[in-house]
Amino acid sequence: GGKDRRSGLILTIPLCLEQTSMDELSVTLDYLLSIPSEKCKARGFTVIVDGRKSQWNVVKTVVLMLQNVVPAEVSLVCVVKPDEFWDKKVTHFCFWKEKDRLGFEVILVSANKLTRYIEPCQLTEDFGGTLTYDHMDWLNKRLVFEKFTKESTSLLDELALINSGSDKGTQQEKERSIDLNFLPSVDPETVLQTGHELLSELQQRRFNGSDGGVSWSPMDDELLAQPQVMKLLDSLREQYTRYQEVCRQRSKRTQLEEIQQKVMQVVNWLEGPGSEQLRTQWGIGDSIRASQALQQKHEEIESQHSEWFAVYVELNQQIAALLNAGDEEDLVELKALQQQLSDVCYRQASQLEFRQNLLQAALEFHSVAQDLSQQLDGLLGMLCVDVAPADGASIQQTLKLLEEKLKSVDLGLQGLREKGQSLLDQISNQASWAYGKDVTIENKENVDHIQGVMEDMQLRKQRCEDMVDVRRLKMLQMVQLFKCEEDAAQAVEWLSELLDALLKTHIRLGDDAQETKVLLEKHRKFVDVAQSTYDYGRQLLQATVVLCQSLRCTSRSSGDTLPRLNRVWKQFTVTSEERVHRLETAVAFHSSAEKILQECPEQPEAFNEMEQFDEIEAVGKSLLDRLTVPVIYPDGSEQYFGSPSDMASAAEHIREKMKLVSLKKQQLTQPEATTAES
Repeated sequence: GGKDRRSGLILTIPLCLEQTSMDELSVTLDYLLSIPSEKCKARGFTVIVDGRKSQWNVVKTVVLMLQNVVPAEVSLVCVVKPDEFWDKKVTHFCFWKEKDRLGFEVILVSANKLTRYIEPCQLTEDFGGTLTYDHMDWLNKRLVFEKFTKESTSLLDELALINSGSDKGTQQEKERSIDLNFLPSVDPETVLQTGHELLSELQQRRFNGSDGGVSWSPMDDELLAQPQVMKLLDSLREQYTRYQEVCRQRSKRTQLEEIQQKVMQVVNWLEGPGSEQLRTQWGIGDSIRASQALQQKHEEIESQHSEWFAVYVELNQQIAALLNAGDEEDLVELKALQQQLSDVCYRQASQLEFRQNLLQAALEFHSVAQDLSQQLDGLLGMLCVDVAPADGASIQQTLKLLEEKLKSVDLGLQGLREKGQSLLDQISNQASWAYGKDVTIENKENVDHIQGVMEDMQLRKQRCEDMVDVRRLKMLQMVQLFKCEEDAAQAVEWLSELLDALLKTHIRLGDDAQETKVLLEKHRKFVDVAQSTYDYGRQLLQATVVLCQSLRCTSRSSGDTLPRLNRVWKQFTVTSEERVHRLETAVAFHSSAEKILQECPEQPEAFNEMEQFDEIEAVGKSLLDRLTVPVIYPDGSEQYFGSPSDMASAAEHIREKMKLVSLKKQQLTQPEATTAES
């Protein structure tokens, strides 16, 4: 890649310690000198013979050989001598004296003084220069170039032979020629790609170095002839384009014949075995399992058809591609093939889809029928089990569940009718797809089966509805029974609460006669409430007995509730009577005491009889005694009114009033004693 000061090329011959073959060196020089153009050769060569690692005799032989290989082109030979110069006896041969005989000038020079004759930028690092050069990279590129040249030249001959054979002769000769030379020995695309890559690198005038990406620049296009590559590429593209057209025509003819053959295969199968398979499949099955088996069989038929439909899709795409090519001679035939293929495939696909929809509708019908049958079985099983709930809430829950099941059955039957009618509608349209076959018998069997299933479900549902009505009435009576028992137990609780309130809170006897009378009146109203509660409980228990008789069952709680009600009522009655007696005694005590305490002293005649005071005192003592006595129930149990402190407070008030009466008595008896003494 380097140039001397005359713009001539520099040729470097590195010699080594090993034996150098002059024949090989001669061949190598011939090859290298064949690369540059004639214009470049005319500027001459500067040859650098690197003899630093060789013997003088070898160097001398090489220099003399240059006279025979390139005498006219060599203008200067620089022999790079080693640091230790050859023996003078050996080097007595003077090249400068032989210039006329050799035809070029020869100089002996050290490596460090080589720059006197050649610029450093044109020398490689081996000679102290700065020119970057990668010999292996250059060699690889030369190999690529020569390989491309060889392959492209051979390929051009083959393509020209193929293309020329397709341009002359009859159609048979043309086809025979194409058959014999149809495929080139190498791939044209690969050769073109190699050429483009090579041309791109040449045009960039760069070769990547082998170490670190350093690059070097060759001469323009003398060393690696770009015009030759471009010319080969142009010729290849031209011949390859013609070759592609030849192949396209042959491929189109072959493709058309294959399409015709495949179209007839598809049509013959669909109209033959495919149609026969569908003609034998008309049943819908009488259960889910039977419908699923028919569906599985239909899927097998569809699978076989899918293979042919895939062929149809591929053929349709191929025909469309050929139609888009626009060859008028094939348009009519291609359109006829496309139309025939489409008609047969669409008709068969419609048959398959109709059959699939029919089987799916039958499966849904049988599925709904099975679900409805299971619902009716569950409802019937629920109705056949005797009701033995623990309380009214569970009865209500059971009744609610019963109503929900009945509603679900109604919805299921409605859905069955809808599915059945839809299936019947599809079956009625089945005759239009029968390809002329009479399917009345098959349809009648299917219709009778569908209608029979719907009628059977309707009868079963009606029987369940009748049983639900009876069960509903019984459960409502049981709800009423439990309600009466609960209310009766509640009446007992209320009456117990009234008794408890009477004992704990109804303890006051009043501070005077008026207040005591008010308390007595309130007590009577309180007793009326208790009486109403007791009567309500008795009525509920009587209703319970009637309901038990109607349901033919024994109540689980009424037998215990009635004794409890009577016991509590008797306790309440005894306690109430004691309360009335105490209040009436208190009224009598307060009335008598207040009458005496309100009498004026000026009317001594009103107190002529001291029995009134004695009577008041006796009533007060009796009342005090009664406050300390408990209420004794019929069963012998005892119960006190209020707490001891409450009774003590009531007794204290009575004692205070008795003291006032006693004091009044003393005031009245003192004047009488004074009068008797006087």
